[in-house]
Amino acid sequence: MFSTIRRLGAFLLFAVSLTSAQPALAGAQSPNAGLPSETPETFTPHVDTFDYVEREVMIPMRDGVKLKTVILIPRGAHAAPILLTRTPYGATERIEKGASAHLGALIDSTDVADDAVVNGGYIRVLQDIRGKHDSEGDYVMNRPLHGPLNSTPVDHSTDTYDTIDWLVKNVAESNGKVGILGISYDGFTSLMALAHPHPALRAAVPINSMVDGWMGDDWFHKGAFRLDSLVYFHDQEATRKSDIHWWTDHYDDYDSWLAAGSAGDMAKLHGLDQVGFSVKVMSHPAYDSFWQDQALDKILGEQGLTVPTMLVHSLWDQEDIYGNIALYKSLKAHHPDQANLYLVLGPWFHHQERLEGDRIGDIKWGSDTAAYFRLHVLRPFLDHFLKDEAPPLSVAPVTAFESGTNRWEDLPTWPAGCSSECSIAREKLYLQPGGGLGFTAPGGTGYETYVSDPAKPVPYLPRPIHIEDEGESTWQSWLVSDQRDAAARTDVLTFTTPPLEAPLKMSGEPIANLVASTTGTDGDFVVKVIDVYPDEVGRDPKMGGYQLMISADILRGRYRDSFSDPKPIPAGKTQVFRFALPTANHVFLPGHRVMVQVQSSWFPLYDRNPQSYVPNIFFAKPADYQKATIKVFDGAGPLASFVDIPLVKVAPGPAR
Repeated sequence: MFSTIRRLGAFLLFAVSLTSAQPALAGAQSPNAGLPSETPETFTPHVDTFDYVEREVMIPMRDGVKLKTVILIPRGAHAAPILLTRTPYGATERIEKGASAHLGALIDSTDVADDAVVNGGYIRVLQDIRGKHDSEGDYVMNRPLHGPLNSTPVDHSTDTYDTIDWLVKNVAESNGKVGILGISYDGFTSLMALAHPHPALRAAVPINSMVDGWMGDDWFHKGAFRLDSLVYFHDQEATRKSDIHWWTDHYDDYDSWLAAGSAGDMAKLHGLDQVGFSVKVMSHPAYDSFWQDQALDKILGEQGLTVPTMLVHSLWDQEDIYGNIALYKSLKAHHPDQANLYLVLGPWFHHQERLEGDRIGDIKWGSDTAAYFRLHVLRPFLDHFLKDEAPPLSVAPVTAFESGTNRWEDLPTWPAGCSSECSIAREKLYLQPGGGLGFTAPGGTGYETYVSDPAKPVPYLPRPIHIEDEGESTWQSWLVSDQRDAAARTDVLTFTTPPLEAPLKMSGEPIANLVASTTGTDGDFVVKVIDVYPDEVGRDPKMGGYQLMISADILRGRYRDSFSDPKPIPAGKTQVFRFALPTANHVFLPGHRVMVQVQSSWFPLYDRNPQSYVPNIFFAKPADYQKATIKVFDGAGPLASFVDIPLVKVAPGPAR
């Protein structure tokens, strides 16, 4: 192609030289006059054949800031409900890749509410939150509510209120009823709308919501920092349009983060001292008032809800596995009779509700569970609360997928275990000498030992670890990845039951209770509850012996007694490390085994613990990183380590 262009250029130069030697022709255009532009001052697309009308408006907030809002109205709509999503990821960008004359193609799988919009006649509204993309104002990550952390009169709650107020007054095709929904950050903004809701807000569906960034959602898990958060801070806050992207000089993320040193070193390398939120995070490594005062499970749990709300949770959510369950628990604790509260537990990774849901990685569910949710749970909920001629609501208070048997259950509350005639009892699954695991308490004063070396941390995936671009599916499915690589390491302890003779159902949060010591003065503990498949699986041979994580999490040892008041671990002295693991709803089938793994690093998912106590691990120096010998006790009485398992005591009731 380039050689053709060069030949054409030579010809044009020759032609110009010939014409310059000829006399000017009468009426010829002056050589100094430019050609008129072929681009009109404005272009008006012909959209009369489209099955929708698109409007872009700048909606004014109470402080004068205007927010870019895209309104998609099915052509001919009348008295239609509005579905609102407020996002930092670009309202226009959400739909521009599917440009089409048809609304269904425009929103496609980017929108969990596509069926309600395309087949239900809903008006769809997408809005850039303040400070992002084409909205005015200043951006603040997870902008807190007006109060101790936000002295301004505006927050996501007021912005949502003002947006809804404008919509019901200016969108003539609406029935004046608004629902808000969204996934992840958009789930967070959906929750913020519930703090001071507009009277026209009649339904909310927060999905995979960020609720508490320190306790177990995006940024930290019980004190351990999630390293990829720095990538998000960079890409989200470096520019308004998020158009400067993180760079790396390694393919393997393990090498990249290990070479950088501490998380603070990596932040400095990428210029994150210029980005406001990363500075805040590194200044607040403990669960202090900065985190506590913006935790929405505490705020909304104490306040209660006045808007019908469906909290949607993914059982294998690799990003926000804590938030919606924590909020549900808090609401039930403060308001046992909270009306119009619904919970969905699905077998999905983060945001899979909008995609195909027949599997995660190698784990198959036998049906498209995400489509089932959209059609048979989400759509009826929205129709009931937002349509003028509301159909009866057939959705149960809790709709939970039971993995293992791979079926949906309708439950009265969570955890319930089954629809009726069953109970949940917590039983101790003891770590036993020699790698055993069982419900019988061991005797003696035994322990298992391993050496944790920060120079060779345990990878959370088989290497090379690359989760960008073509590696995105690896990131989405890592919570169901086979754990045999970890089990083969000498710095990972494994404890396993004999093959089960009867089904064992776990519904709720397991609680790890490790009695351990370390030669260091700090350290992390990772505990995983795993379903080990039979050695041979006839219809799917590659699944023979597969080790499927059902529930797993990490605790930073300095927070063993208090999340807000860290303390060194006394070297060589036994300590109790007790912490909750994510909720599960799983049946371990006959012939399967239950496994518990214990380790002290999970890299580069979480930052390395130096294993010597330093005031702030973000700024640990190379000399601070030291090997430590860990003892995990599997003895009797006070030396017993176990996982407290919520077991369903009778066979599950009817399910579909």
